[in-house]
Amino acid sequence: MKRKAITTLLTVALTASMLAGCGNAENAAPAPAPAEAPKEEAAAPSEAPAEEPKEDAVDDKAKADEVAALIDAIYVQERTDQTDAQCEAAKKAWDALTDAQKELVEGEDADPDYFGRDTGDASKDDPLNADEIGDNEILVVSCGTSFNDSRAKDISGVEKAIAAANPDWAVRRAFTAQIIINHVQARDGEKIDNMDQALQRAIDNGVKNLVVQPTHLMHGAEYDELCEALDKVKDKFEKVVVAEPLLGEVGKDATVINADKKAVAEAIVKEAVAISGYDSIEAADKDNKAFVFMGHGTSHAAKISYSQMATQMDKLGYKNVFVGTVEGEPEETSCENIIAAVKEAGYKHVILRPLMVVAGDHANNDMAGDDEDSWKSMFTADGSFESIDCQIEGLGRIEDVQKLYVAHTAAAIKEGGFKVAPASASAADLKDGTYKAAFETDNSMFHVNEALKGMGDLTVKDGKMMIHVSLASDGIVGLYEGKADEAKKKQSLI
Repeated sequence: MKRKAITTLLTVALTASMLAGCGNAENAAPAPAPAEAPKEEAAAPSEAPAEEPKEDAVDDKAKADEVAALIDAIYVQERTDQTDAQCEAAKKAWDALTDAQKELVEGEDADPDYFGRDTGDASKDDPLNADEIGDNEILVVSCGTSFNDSRAKDISGVEKAIAAANPDWAVRRAFTAQIIINHVQARDGEKIDNMDQALQRAIDNGVKNLVVQPTHLMHGAEYDELCEALDKVKDKFEKVVVAEPLLGEVGKDATVINADKKAVAEAIVKEAVAISGYDSIEAADKDNKAFVFMGHGTSHAAKISYSQMATQMDKLGYKNVFVGTVEGEPEETSCENIIAAVKEAGYKHVILRPLMVVAGDHANNDMAGDDEDSWKSMFTADGSFESIDCQIEGLGRIEDVQKLYVAHTAAAIKEGGFKVAPASASAADLKDGTYKAAFETDNSMFHVNEALKGMGDLTVKDGKMMIHVSLASDGIVGLYEGKADEAKKKQSLI
């Protein structure tokens, strides 16, 4: 009973000390020092019991976890018979949370931004999922985005341009990313067809002639999946044609470029330069400013398209333009390699811009986000640059890019033998402006039919018409009928 003996000793010593303290301080005998208990025998201080979580805190987390599970259930790439009900249930459960509970939502893919992030007004977007299509349909197929403003400006911008150029055709939409379709449906109540739904809608409406226009950048994995879905039902239509994606044919290596890549390169650089407040890419170069275009990247064989775009930029003399990818495929397009290339070239000011049809999640987060692995953060952390700015705009809102999609659609219509336009039209029949038009020529010297599959830009101005065609040769900038002075007069129409 050693512990009890020590306690008694301490008590006696403490009592003696208290008695001594009651007398005269000067005459009082010093109190004996209390015996010190051996350290190993000292009583350990009592630990406070762990505080139990408050009941309301547990309840908050449980409700947040319930919503996270509902979001994870619709964050999938396959639509089922339960998808509509699951989307509705997830939104209803989210709306029932308090603001504090919403901040606690966290799952495998779920977070507070899934429902809480403001990406614009969804009502400004048309999902193009109406019936009563008619005999002729152009199905515009995109990966998609849950960013409402970008969807309305980038994807819808392309769709509207194609619709305006083809008034005799019904334009409809399909997305290939079911994850995005579910997100938009759950959050905003907007239903967008996936590829299978859009094709079934066309079949149910008795469509005879179907042209599929992908807004994808290249002949990549999603383009292949699109074609596979189409192969399953193509016998349900009289004619089916798939148009070229934005960059056209891929080519065998990084040196192979084409008219499509040239047109895209010129269009996106022109837009980026203008937004930056410069008159030309050369003026920006003198200001020590570099433009970095960030694509998605892919392990598909079509990844060579990014290297080809870099080659095209070099061919155009854009020495302060660089092409990279989020996925870092091909390898030379990784962010680390692009940073090294920009540094080696000596540029101190960087403008980041997406090389993507839409400015969605990749543009807002992977490129311009505040996380340490975003391109903006990585360029900043490198410490070699004086400024890093971001232009969060997709390619789909650029007018010249829209025209290229229109040209691809027109070429597909021509290839399919569909009726493109009335047999003849005069300048009096058309308002001033630029139109896409099919042309034919038996002159084989300049190979004009080969550049853009027999399509050209028809300019109507002051009652006159001129067709602008692309040549396969880079050494010829223009051809005009007649002598030099006559050619100059005709050139003034441009």
